[in-house]
Amino acid sequence: MRTSTCLAVAVVTALALAPAAAEAADPVLRLRAFAVNMSGTGRSSAGTLDIVVERWSTDEEQDKLRAVLVEGGGEKLLDALQDVKPRAGYISTSTSLGWDLQFARQIPYGDGARRIILATDRPMSFFELRNQPRSRDYEFLLVEIRLNKNGVGEGKLAGAAKVSYDADTRVMEIENYGIEPVRLTKVEVVGK
Repeated sequence: MRTSTCLAVAVVTALALAPAAAEAADPVLRLRAFAVNMSGTGRSSAGTLDIVVERWSTDEEQDKLRAVLVEGGGEKLLDALQDVKPRAGYISTSTSLGWDLQFARQIPYGDGARRIILATDRPMSFFELRNQPRSRDYEFLLVEIRLNKNGVGEGKLAGAAKVSYDADTRVMEIENYGIEPVRLTKVEVVGK
């Protein structure tokens, strides 16, 4: 899937131009990951991501977002996600100000491991907003990270994803714009 702009460069550029993310006084989780983009959209690239979770999304927020997706689809879900206040945290590269995360959930496992799910609208370049290429339909940035009991793990980042709900199977479906998600390696908890 080829576009005139490199998705990886667009995400990094948009993160660099995004509104400044004020740092939380005491975040609930701070992660650092090495991101490797082999998505097939543009050049391969790699770099460091910082992910800060300032608060976990509530059960009520999760239930509301799920209901909006089931009843209204991905477009309504995007609107509802953008309306979530306060933000759940932010994600940034080593050279950017950051991009707000609207949804953050943690699913613990019995052995001390945990799964982290993050979601937000994705940053888009001026070119993408103005010219409306096919990539414009992929409006979500989704992250899944699995950490072991020592706070080390790996994950995936879909920098441009489409979310829908299949009523027949009752399953949320995620379509990634790239061939594969960005790989997050060497993910580790930073600080406390």
